[in-house]
Amino acid sequence: MQKYVLNTMDDPLVAARESTANMLQTRERTFSLPQPFYNDARLFAIDMQEVFEKEWLFAGMTCEIPTKGNFMTLDIGDNPVVIVRGGEGTIHAFHNVCRHRGSRLCVKDKGKVAKLVCPYHQWTYELDGRLLFAGSDMGTDFNLDQFGLKPVSICTAGGFIFINLSDNPPPMDDFLETLEHYLEPYQMDNVKVATESSIVEQANWKLVIENNRECYHCNGAHPELLNSLQEFDDTEDPRATPAYKELVARKQADWDQERVPYQLTRLGHQNRLTRTPLLDGIVSMTMDGKPGCKKLMGRLKSPDMGSLRILHLPNSWNHFMGDHAVVFRVLPLGPQQTVVTTKWLVHKDAVEGVDYDPEQLRRVWDATNDQDRQLAEENQRGINSKAYQPGPYSETYEFGVIDFVDWYANRVLENLGYEAPTLHLAQG
Repeated sequence: MQKYVLNTMDDPLVAARESTANMLQTRERTFSLPQPFYNDARLFAIDMQEVFEKEWLFAGMTCEIPTKGNFMTLDIGDNPVVIVRGGEGTIHAFHNVCRHRGSRLCVKDKGKVAKLVCPYHQWTYELDGRLLFAGSDMGTDFNLDQFGLKPVSICTAGGFIFINLSDNPPPMDDFLETLEHYLEPYQMDNVKVATESSIVEQANWKLVIENNRECYHCNGAHPELLNSLQEFDDTEDPRATPAYKELVARKQADWDQERVPYQLTRLGHQNRLTRTPLLDGIVSMTMDGKPGCKKLMGRLKSPDMGSLRILHLPNSWNHFMGDHAVVFRVLPLGPQQTVVTTKWLVHKDAVEGVDYDPEQLRRVWDATNDQDRQLAEENQRGINSKAYQPGPYSETYEFGVIDFVDWYANRVLENLGYEAPTLHLAQG
């Protein structure tokens, strides 16, 4: 089929791409990015094309679509996507676009269907994307086989669903294998979403991620979170105290007995997994530090599992404890607008009101998310000023931010077709 391409001679993005590459190649590595990376509409379009349409994105959890016909939807910029469980438990992802005249097929966030039916003209698709019905008015020569839904690359591991909108997704087998290993004790086929929230932050998506990648701000901003969370998660962290190192050694001996992985694993700058203790005597990210769910996850016998921290760039961070887990998904809405979705997971047999109270479960992260929203929005307001210029990151407290910006810069350069510099992971 013929592909139509607009003349790009006067495309403002052509010049913006060259300018973007130049800024990334000449940036000061341990400084924040130049202003356009945080507020320019042309650069945001490049982010969507070169990051969110080419990298593997965290989309949701397999437990959200537990049986045949269950679906969920999400938007990657202007690209609506539907994820559906088909026959024999297979999970499919498609562009949520009817092949007739382009209407969205599924208009709800989630639901259950026998078939995928376009609400506009009732074209009907099998759950594997095949077109089954287009009405009799298309003519006798109309070939249903030529108009199936356009697939989106998808993979799953450890209960996580990842999608990729590109035609040639990069490999991520090492991460999937590692994720399966770390989440084996949680038996992720036996979890459910207890409650969830979505908040819109008036800030660029990179500011949302940068804020997450450091706890430099935690003492001044997150009293609820610091009731349970250690500000660092690595004994090699220059800030790690002797008391923390002793606690880690004690807890790791316990986790060895439970056959639970805890080693720090880094897969480049994009993925990071590690288990670290919560504060001594604290077993969960709740206001009182006690379990938020009476029924523990998976095969775990003790609630005192610390926090398994999982990072997947560009759009997810996660905390897995003994009694529940908290997973986060970040999706850009505009140059200065981002939606952060948080889901609290518990054992699928846990009973609301008996084993857990959703309000108690989410109180710490509801407060923390709102505090982070305010921080990111004030960061954005300051960056929009003509007075802003890139400032230095602390290599002690903000090495995670440096790693994120390195990853971002390299991926954009490579996806734009430019050579990226060789970088080393920051300490921690």
